[in-house]
Amino acid sequence: MKAVTGNRLSDGAVVYLNDEDQWTENFADAARFADEDSDAVLAAAQARAGEIADAYLIDVDDKGALAGRTVVRETIRTLGPTVRADLGYQASRS
Repeated sequence: MKAVTGNRLSDGAVVYLNDEDQWTENFADAARFADEDSDAVLAAAQARAGEIADAYLIDVDDKGALAGRTVVRETIRTLGPTVRADLGYQASRS
């Protein structure tokens, strides 16, 4: 299964495409697509270039968690820098 992610142009936040074809910052709300449908969904998301930058597919497992080799990269993208906990997105979530 796949999900679509990118960065919102207005503020750079990591966003995910949800079931209502809207962008959400919450990974738990991301829509999951079967592998055979994911290329068409990605193409439609990339056509919305005025909203987000660099839309791409990420692997998710059958429970909706990150899967495959993207786990570390996507965790860092979502949480922010790995050097100091008082910087980046993680500072506002503590």
